[in-house]
Amino acid sequence: MEKKNCNERVMPTLLSAYDDDLKRLNERVGKDRSERTLLSLKQGRQHVASFLKEQLKRDDIPLSELMPQMIHDFCAWLSTSRGLKYGTVWLSCQQLKGVVTRAYQRGMLSWNPFSLFHIAKNIRPREYLTESELALLINHHFEQQQLSFARDIFVFAALTGLAYIDICELRPSDVMTIDGTPWIVTRRHKSKIPFQVRLLKTPHAILCRYLSNGNEKIFGQLKYRTLAIQVKKVMEEVGITKHITLHCARHSFAVLALNKGVPIESVSRMLGHTNITTTQIYAKITLQKLDADMTALEHNLLLL
Repeated sequence: MEKKNCNERVMPTLLSAYDDDLKRLNERVGKDRSERTLLSLKQGRQHVASFLKEQLKRDDIPLSELMPQMIHDFCAWLSTSRGLKYGTVWLSCQQLKGVVTRAYQRGMLSWNPFSLFHIAKNIRPREYLTESELALLINHHFEQQQLSFARDIFVFAALTGLAYIDICELRPSDVMTIDGTPWIVTRRHKSKIPFQVRLLKTPHAILCRYLSNGNEKIFGQLKYRTLAIQVKKVMEEVGITKHITLHCARHSFAVLALNKGVPIESVSRMLGHTNITTTQIYAKITLQKLDADMTALEHNLLLL
């Protein structure tokens, strides 16, 4: 029987490349990456493992066997066999491309079969609350304290542009007065970029309400899933039928600011975007609104 050479290099495989990425990502959780990002990549690995098992009848494949057609087949499989929504398909395919590209950069592949692959992200209009809907939310009296709290968090985000994770991390030391005006001065959790947010009257009142609780973090220990469920109930109670999630608060801030004439560069900075292209998505929304408003005007003008 032929003996294996102990020094023989193990052939790198696709799933081992995922495991390598997961190990590196796990070391960054809590520093510049979140637990949700790690869980998302784990889910992406599971999709690939299931694809290999169902379509190729294999537990894993060497990286050297990867062909450009595979990623297209994987995309189609996610959509048809798994029935996943376009956004999830896009994310899983981008993760696969990223894993293979990094494997190539580490010398595990002699060429990158996915270097020219591109799947367009399906940018859909993002849901947001209008100024009148936000006013409805602010002025509504909730009997349940949990719903009142969820409303406060949503409104605070909608009038500051802060991401959920940044609200979770807010501490009393992050709030200061500059030239007689209250500001939040801290760093973005995701990018670690310093930012400053001037507090308008309503979000300042909300902040003061919870500052008095004496918590280490202003809003206490928030739980995303619980808060997300409560936000849904908040919208139902005030009669808002749009599909509004917690993250829609940031969308609302962006659209409201642009509609009020705030320059897109300022809005981009307030939101903490590193690329103004991301902010331009909201500019398109406001153009759609203007078009709809002009269409309504046209239909109601008797002169035309």
